[in-house]
Amino acid sequence: MGRNKSKAGSSKSNSDQATAAMKRREFEKLVKPLQGELVALQEWTKRTGAKIIIVFEGRDTAGKGGVIKTITDRVSPRVFRVVALPTPTEREKSQMYVQRYVSHFPAAGEIIIFDRSWYNRAGVERVMGFCTDEQAKKFLEIVPAFERAMVESGILLLKYWLEVTAEQQTLRLQSRIDDPRKYWKLSDMDLKSYSRWYEYSRARDDMFRATDTAWAPWHIADTNDKKRGQLNIISHILSQIPYEPLKSPDVKLPKRQAPNGYQEPTYLPREVPAAY
Repeated sequence: MGRNKSKAGSSKSNSDQATAAMKRREFEKLVKPLQGELVALQEWTKRTGAKIIIVFEGRDTAGKGGVIKTITDRVSPRVFRVVALPTPTEREKSQMYVQRYVSHFPAAGEIIIFDRSWYNRAGVERVMGFCTDEQAKKFLEIVPAFERAMVESGILLLKYWLEVTAEQQTLRLQSRIDDPRKYWKLSDMDLKSYSRWYEYSRARDDMFRATDTAWAPWHIADTNDKKRGQLNIISHILSQIPYEPLKSPDVKLPKRQAPNGYQEPTYLPREVPAAY
């Protein structure tokens, strides 16, 4: 396996990590080789026709979007596809619950990342009253067999729960309120769910008990420090997939053709002003 085995912040004690957030420069140094390994994973997936699903769940503000952005930053969107489904339509509400998710499952050579998934039913739908208790209970009974069928069909399924403390969630939501660049991240649902911390905790615990299986286990990631959390998650993903190291291609740039009389034009369309 071509994984870089160094761990972010491995030279520091747990207490140091708890109090000192990772600096941007250190993060960029550590994430670069991991992103190189993700490219190797991408090429292996294309070559072997592997089918991979990565599910990200977690509390609001836990950092799902950030880790997905870091994963996909240097890879092809044709291989790594992100699925973040909106509120179901009336037609979708009348379908079998998991139906709209199945249509996004990978074909050979694809890695699908679900930014929230069918587990909406076990979390936000249950807590916010968008489904009945009976529907949530039935979902938890059915989903292990559903995921077993996925795995037996050849899909490699990885499930991650991103966890933050109540205090950290408060800080991040307040940041969205105070920073105009983050307004778009703040929704009415965030504010409503904020007050239901322990209802979400109970729903999460029930979900783990029912769906943490040998064939599709949950992996919990501490994302109180977003940068450390991202490094740990990417490192773990790479450790779970038997991809091969990327071989550096032996490529030489060809010679450019001769100008054969070509001259730069005297007329050009409007230019962007050089304000910087």
